[in-house]
Amino acid sequence: MDGSNAMAAPAVLILLGPPGAGKGTQARKLTDRFGLVQLSTGDLLRAAVAEGTEAGKQAEAVMKAGGLVSDDIVIAILRDRMSQPDCAAGVILDGFPRTAGQARALDSLLAESGQEIAAAISLEVDDAAMVERVSGRYTCAKCGEGYHDSFKQPETAGVCDVCGSTEFKRRPDDNADAVATRLEAYHAETAPLIAYYSDQGVLKTVDAMADIDSVSDRMAGIVQDAFA
Repeated sequence: MDGSNAMAAPAVLILLGPPGAGKGTQARKLTDRFGLVQLSTGDLLRAAVAEGTEAGKQAEAVMKAGGLVSDDIVIAILRDRMSQPDCAAGVILDGFPRTAGQARALDSLLAESGQEIAAAISLEVDDAAMVERVSGRYTCAKCGEGYHDSFKQPETAGVCDVCGSTEFKRRPDDNADAVATRLEAYHAETAPLIAYYSDQGVLKTVDAMADIDSVSDRMAGIVQDAFA
């Protein structure tokens, strides 16, 4: 990270948005530009289990029993990861918190280390357009390059532009009915979070239906202001 993008004390950026809103894409752009570390709770859980940390062992036992990993375990795993040196410049949380209870637990965790929420960015979407966007996407089975029935077809039909593979795959839950259900669940879960972070004065909204570069520019401006 160059001097022009240098940031102050370690802080946390939260990304809120439904499946397909572009959280992962935008998070990667922000990590490249500002030197932040993207933390996905799913990835963190898998890493903690693989590393055999105390919290990872607890998570593994719960998952093997078919249960849901508790907020306390997730917070413990976050605490371990965020204490590592590469997180000193700040982190992007993708997929956490999902509820107001988790948000309060996160506040308590950050208070322990003198960190704070720099901004909670809500990627705003049009539900009908999101159903089309998500239900039409598919990827190359070999290299993972993304495509879409309407917006991005391979240059040669049935052949990946990147690696030349002819095998493609779709997520089983990327169909119109499943996407609509996921959006409904997201809005139900997130409404309290929107109010929570609005009350804290850190909520920012971004039109996620705009083109990727426009969304990136808007989010970069928010980060520069929030971390200044």
